[in-house]
Amino acid sequence: MTEAVSHRHRLGRIAKAALFSASCAALGLLVAPGRTHAQSSGASQLPPVQVSPPAEQKRRAASTSNSQRADRSAQRRRAQTARRTDAGVEPKAFGQSQDVRTGTSGVYANSTSTATKTNTPLVNIPQSVSVVTKDFIRDQSFQSITEVTRYVPGVIMHQGEGSRDQLVFRGVDSTANFFVNGFRDDVQYFRDLYNAQSIEFLKGPSALIFGRGAGGGLVNRTLKEADGTRIYEATGQVGSWNNKRVTLDAGQAVNENVAVRFNAMYENSDTFRDYGHLERYGINPTVTLKPGDDTTIKLSYEFFHDFRLADRGNPSQGLPGGATRFNPTAPFAPNGNLSTFFGSPINNAKVEVQTGMAIIEHDFGNGLTVRNGSMYSDYNRGYNNVYPNGAVNTAQTQVALAAYQQITPRENAFNQTDFVYKTATGPVLHTLAFGTEFGRQTGLTLRDSGRFPGNAASVIVNPFNPTYFGPVTYNHLASDINSTHRLNTESAYLQDQIEVTRWLQFLVGARYDNFDLTTLDLNTNTRRSRVDDFVSPRAAVIVKPIDSLSLYTAWSVSYLPASGDQFNALNTSTLILDPQRFENAEIGAKWNINPKLLFTAAAYQLLRANVPINLGAAGSIPGGSQIVRGFETALTGYVTPDWQAVLGYAYTDARIAKDLTGPAVNPPIVAGNRVQLVPYNQLSLWNKYQFNPTWAAALGVIYFSDSFASSDDTVRLPGFVRVDAAVYAKIDEMWRVQLNVENIFNEAYWATAHANNNISPGQPRTVRLTAIAKF
Repeated sequence: MTEAVSHRHRLGRIAKAALFSASCAALGLLVAPGRTHAQSSGASQLPPVQVSPPAEQKRRAASTSNSQRADRSAQRRRAQTARRTDAGVEPKAFGQSQDVRTGTSGVYANSTSTATKTNTPLVNIPQSVSVVTKDFIRDQSFQSITEVTRYVPGVIMHQGEGSRDQLVFRGVDSTANFFVNGFRDDVQYFRDLYNAQSIEFLKGPSALIFGRGAGGGLVNRTLKEADGTRIYEATGQVGSWNNKRVTLDAGQAVNENVAVRFNAMYENSDTFRDYGHLERYGINPTVTLKPGDDTTIKLSYEFFHDFRLADRGNPSQGLPGGATRFNPTAPFAPNGNLSTFFGSPINNAKVEVQTGMAIIEHDFGNGLTVRNGSMYSDYNRGYNNVYPNGAVNTAQTQVALAAYQQITPRENAFNQTDFVYKTATGPVLHTLAFGTEFGRQTGLTLRDSGRFPGNAASVIVNPFNPTYFGPVTYNHLASDINSTHRLNTESAYLQDQIEVTRWLQFLVGARYDNFDLTTLDLNTNTRRSRVDDFVSPRAAVIVKPIDSLSLYTAWSVSYLPASGDQFNALNTSTLILDPQRFENAEIGAKWNINPKLLFTAAAYQLLRANVPINLGAAGSIPGGSQIVRGFETALTGYVTPDWQAVLGYAYTDARIAKDLTGPAVNPPIVAGNRVQLVPYNQLSLWNKYQFNPTWAAALGVIYFSDSFASSDDTVRLPGFVRVDAAVYAKIDEMWRVQLNVENIFNEAYWATAHANNNISPGQPRTVRLTAIAKF
């Protein structure tokens, strides 16, 4: 069956890719600029005619029968040309770049549309938002979202079973709150940043904009687009652990109506762990069309492949007398060696993703704009792993390994329509955003249990030599999941950003979501369905004593259906559980100290209700809860013209408020326990200084206080300090080089975990040398 499913998806991917490519080619032929052929004749000569040049050369546009709209467009172009000429700037041939639209320079971004659906200055957004720019990604040599989170206060990296991105936002872990260009990208896999223009982290419930879930926060990747900017840049990287990586970013305006861009990446590297290896590559061509002054069409296609060793980390070590929350156990590293691999070299996690996007934007010219976007994604994803399945015994002579494999192919299709209308009621200004989203997600979840020699469910190995080289067979058991799912979602939202006076603003809105899930248990041929309806409100008050300073208070609510993040199955428990509810109350301040330096601070309380209570074999019942109280602050931007800084701090007290396990579950998760992986204190400092046009250097410090591998609080992860550094040199106008050193003092630390016996060590000192050529 697995082979049949894989074959079907391969054929589907090939057909869809061919259809998409053919459509793009046909569209390219339709919009290709025409050619004018001049002909001369040797016949009679005409008398000379004096011709006056036109006052303005208008941009070629699609013809329209609406003469008023044409006149309005011409007037707008003349006004823009006059303003630019007065400023001594030549009119641009294509349009604003992504950097100009968002006021991005270096590590600083002035605005984003991710949090409100409108391009709003960060200082006016009543929510904690961290924007990681492409320059910061390049300066740090980041290649994954989990690496970025080290410098984002309030967001923690989760191990994700060594096979996916998974994050903890304000004490709420999620495998699904990932978005790309505002579309849901919720399949479990490792994402790359080769084509990222920026990464936006929103903290707190964000259902008004993004729908279900997003209880503690979310992350959105904004991709590089064909914005008309001329860029031809290639990079080559080598480094520790046989690191080899190349990228290409090429784009320009073809003419005043068409721009193209192409991003590509290939990496083939080892890791610091024994037998660790990864290979990934991706291509992302994009094209932007402007058939008229008021209309923009953006098309994008991406193919991405990632294949790597699935590494579930190390087990913990049992202590005499047993572990309690007051006497926790510790992670185990044989002879202090963090590179030792507890698993099998045949472990792997693989994914192939194909994504097509089409976005149409139109300005009606009377304060009303519309954006319609569609995305289709096909994910072929699976993994198998041998992993630690218990703690090392007290005598340190044995540890158990278990195994399973799982495939989770999925197809996502979404359509979003967003209107923005700017108007006024008397002296009060309104920016109304309203729209709809429709989605369909279908897929399969199939798990097979691993068996060792003698049909054993686990194998015992020496913890000082734990890598397993023996045979593993995978068989489907009655207890293993084998389920298809079909999810249809329908949503509508309304939001109003109200400016009463220069110093007083309000934000109010709500979103309705219909969540219609049907699953088919292929083990028992049982079909189950569940429909949920949510209304997620949001409200905020913003006071602006001066234009560069805002003080706000905000409240928001979001819901997560009982089927959870991945909604891959329904059972007798999830059919009756209430949706989880997230309610966030927040007060904060934002201050643009100078035009490119933003200070933010926020204090919040997040209540998570209806958390399922695990009763073991008896299933789950509703009634558990968590409470998270915290404070976050950040300083981002240019302290001086030569000094860039990204400073962040978070204090997070995430607690179990009501028991999450019944008496049959041991160890228990009870009220008062700290939530998994969340430290009280998280501090990050990154400073880059430009000494002269040739040389620059940067220094970063990361501090995490201790946390627990699981919410039962029995395995403690010690706190750590890590120091990073970088040196940058501009050789000439074409060549630049940079040297990044991560963990410069080679600190040994435990970075994250999935559970008490799946604990990942942090990476030792790592060096990367990158050459950047700009053509």
